[in-house]
Amino acid sequence: IRRFEERTAEQYALGKIGGFCHLYIGQEAVAVGAIATLREDDYVLSSYRDHGHCLAKGSDPKKVMAELFGRTTGLCKGKGGSMHLVDSVRNFLGGYAIVGGHIPLATGVAFASKYQNKDQVVLCFFGEGAVPTGICHESLNMAALWKLPIIFICENNRYGMGTPVERASAIYNIAQVASAYDMPKDSFDGMDV
Repeated sequence: IRRFEERTAEQYALGKIGGFCHLYIGQEAVAVGAIATLREDDYVLSSYRDHGHCLAKGSDPKKVMAELFGRTTGLCKGKGGSMHLVDSVRNFLGGYAIVGGHIPLATGVAFASKYQNKDQVVLCFFGEGAVPTGICHESLNMAALWKLPIIFICENNRYGMGTPVERASAIYNIAQVASAYDMPKDSFDGMDV
């Protein structure tokens, strides 16, 4: 993932990759550690910093890179780009550009899994900048209320769109938000797989 991201940064700086490009450098251990616990049929949804999650779920790096270059050989035929990777064959259901916009979608996938009596779990990755959004709280409430098979993973790098967490959230320890929904919670060292 690190080498992929370094190459991506290089090509983006050269103007070969268009649009926005949010790298996952420094957060790789989170995706690798969490996704390594999954079965192949489990689901992963991510935010716009999605390259690492997609690769950790097993997507072909050549197809991911082709997508970044806007090529038809990319995962989404070159139409999604950096922030909208999808590999439905591997149940990687996307990166989403709207902050927190994918959290209710992940909750819906977990609802579908439970409703259909499937034994699948959903991992939903997001940054701390998504936590203060109303849709995040609605999703956490629904997931707790209906006991859905979903694990919410907040990758707190302390800066949501450049704003320090202490200026955007009344709660500095973001994991504490889960307490409001009677959800099990924990904090981990994001550098330790």
